[in-house]
Amino acid sequence: MARIPDDDTLMVAIARGEETAFRLLVERWETDVKTFLVHMTGSLEEAQDLTQDTFVQVFRKAGSYRPDGKFKSWLLRIAGNYARSRLRRRRIVGWVSFNPDYHDRAGSQVDPVDEMAARQDAATVGRALEKLPVRQREALVLNRFQGLRYKEIAAVMETTVSGVESLIQRALSGLRKDLTGKVDRS
Repeated sequence: MARIPDDDTLMVAIARGEETAFRLLVERWETDVKTFLVHMTGSLEEAQDLTQDTFVQVFRKAGSYRPDGKFKSWLLRIAGNYARSRLRRRRIVGWVSFNPDYHDRAGSQVDPVDEMAARQDAATVGRALEKLPVRQREALVLNRFQGLRYKEIAAVMETTVSGVESLIQRALSGLRKDLTGKVDRS
């Protein structure tokens, strides 16, 4: 059975011009990058464009990549930079649309009443999330949707672990305040 190369090995191969390695890396990470970008931009179309831009940049930067086992952080930093740039150009802060087309799972047996309530709740949360500053949103998305630990988020966002803790705490406090109308005293 053939050993599956890790990300660092693939990047070294890409730097040597091996197209197969690049295809494998894109197949491995495309869904995660696109999901992250959908949550950041609120648009599947923009996320698809930015995902492509991200992988073009990965290909271009393969020669300068340092194989240190931190590929995911490096990749999401590139994607995050593209997302922030797009949001700045739009001058609006969007969030994932919570459109059920993005989240439905084939064959799910959900009660229509429960589904309607869930959509209303998601829309309410989505509106509250739209109000978060971009850096707070990014930290929260990386933690809650991408499952990154604070140390990994710090690497992606080029900040400290305590900075990430602060961003997430402020994001959660802001959401709590917006959703309940109460100031968080914790």
